[in-house]
Amino acid sequence: MIGRIRGMFILGLCSASALAAGTGYQPPFHPDQLKGPPAGRPNEVLVLGSPHLSGMPDTFAPAQLEPLLERLAAWKPEAIAVEAVSGLQCDYMRRNPARYADSVSSYCVDTGPAQAATGLDVPAANAEAERLLAQWPATPSAAQRRRLAAVWLAAGERNSAVVQWLRLPAEQRIAADGMTDALVAFLDKRLQRRDESVLVAATLAARLGLERVWAVDDHTADSPTPKEVEKAAADAITKAWDNPYSKARAAADIPLYANVAQPDGLLAIYRAYNAPESAMQTYRSDFGAALVEPSPQAFGRNYVGYWETRNLRMVANIRDVVGQTPGMRLLAIVGASHKPYYEAYLNLMHDVQLVDAEDVLR
Repeated sequence: MIGRIRGMFILGLCSASALAAGTGYQPPFHPDQLKGPPAGRPNEVLVLGSPHLSGMPDTFAPAQLEPLLERLAAWKPEAIAVEAVSGLQCDYMRRNPARYADSVSSYCVDTGPAQAATGLDVPAANAEAERLLAQWPATPSAAQRRRLAAVWLAAGERNSAVVQWLRLPAEQRIAADGMTDALVAFLDKRLQRRDESVLVAATLAARLGLERVWAVDDHTADSPTPKEVEKAAADAITKAWDNPYSKARAAADIPLYANVAQPDGLLAIYRAYNAPESAMQTYRSDFGAALVEPSPQAFGRNYVGYWETRNLRMVANIRDVVGQTPGMRLLAIVGASHKPYYEAYLNLMHDVQLVDAEDVLR
């Protein structure tokens, strides 16, 4: 819970007197009504709201994801975005430890071993990865894949390194071409993590013949909560979350998680989390409740301001990826609470057409 309210004091976005009564001015310009048609293929984005697999019960096994993976593979995404902080953003946050030390500790991988192995710091490794991909052969050798995996690790892009590791035969996952024993052990261990960025995104990318995944999370709105108000803020948000909608969401999860080991049990969770009605259930239980939280310090409004800022920046990262190759089909995998905001913000883009997850998950 503390992680979810991190940074809610950051920008002073929501002072107690800032919100005007009523709806106020309504702009005449509506970009969501000004879509294409583009010349050529449309940009299609499928937002998949996901549970965090780290929280799955002991009855979870990666093989249970197969029905989901089959449906996503049939949709044939050409790029996959994940809820992970990019190496370049982590590099930026490391340079601002007064504000981001906790965020770096929580969300960023240590690139030191890979830098020592490759001689590349994070910016140089990102540039090298792009250079390698620009001239990537149709049938790269095992040595080329090992080299790219090492470069991705130096770039802070561990999930893209996993994609390369998965594309290698098991007997070729060895310490060579920039991969040291320590880096091999890191990737082998990461393959076993209960993490949707690995078990869904990287696995699917390797299966589809993609060379990377895109890290689009954003934690630049994070900031340490002042110690003198930390408990009061946590208490206020916790009280806001104690509402009938939160209880109903928790109750609905009980049978879903109890049946995760059943055939299509995990697929049932994804279907429930991506159902249309889940958007308002999420809002009413969480962000809507926080928005009207009555503390004089407006803790809830600070939290909502942080949440909207983070989602806007995440969506901007996705729009950047899609804009690089018009006509792209992109799958965005993200924690289910982000999904309504992803879709609402992406729908504002002139050249983005959303795809209904319910259709894909049938």
